[in-house]
Amino acid sequence: MRTLATGLGLVESPRWHDGRLWFADWTAGGIFTLEADGSTRLVCEAAAPPLSFDFDPDGSMLVVASGADHLLRQGVDGRLMPFAPFGSSGAWNEIVVDAQGRIYVNGPALLLVHPDRRVESQAQGFEFPNGMALSPDGRTLLCAESWGRRLTAFDVDQDGRLSGRRIWAQLEGPPDGICFDAQCALWYADVPNAYCRRVREGGEVLDELKFDRGAFACMLGGPERRTLFVTSAKWCGMERMGEMGGTGQILSVDVATPGAGWPFN
Repeated sequence: MRTLATGLGLVESPRWHDGRLWFADWTAGGIFTLEADGSTRLVCEAAAPPLSFDFDPDGSMLVVASGADHLLRQGVDGRLMPFAPFGSSGAWNEIVVDAQGRIYVNGPALLLVHPDRRVESQAQGFEFPNGMALSPDGRTLLCAESWGRRLTAFDVDQDGRLSGRRIWAQLEGPPDGICFDAQCALWYADVPNAYCRRVREGGEVLDELKFDRGAFACMLGGPERRTLFVTSAKWCGMERMGEMGGTGQILSVDVATPGAGWPFN
């Protein structure tokens, strides 16, 4: 296990993009990159919590920011501009973008945002929807339901619409950020139990990494996608999030099975 950065806030939404790790710091209210020398660089400021992001196929950053009624897109000038309407403001949370540029955002509903900016609701009735990931073949979308302690799966139709809702795995603790690997196993982060676990469909635990503080999200990246990056921090509750400043860390460990699927580009 390697410690790559310390002294951060509530760190979330790790992404491997353009040869670097990107992440959101909710306490600082910004999206950052981790540079080769271990320093962090502010890419843009955005309201938090929550704060999550991903990249479309042309490399543009798409952002879900606290209380926003639109999905935001970063322009060439670095500013975040409205891209597609959610239909209402509220607790919109996580995002994943597929290889065709179709965008999935969860919160009060699970939305599909088409490349032409049309927005369609796909599902509702989640128990706190959290991290999302698309399988290596792009045909299955998983959504972590934290309060339900489960991973919920959908079939992805050719037009991007979702069907076949089912439980992919029932878990011992509440899942947060998630990512697939090349064997279609899934890594998930767990805040109260302070671990990341690798599970197969059905919930069998294949591996576990323990931490001294909450694990909020994980992402397989690096040149060969064999590095598991983990964002962790001491969780004090939403009402005391300011006390988490300085407790956030970014950790990494090499793994045998490389990452696959999305988020990744």
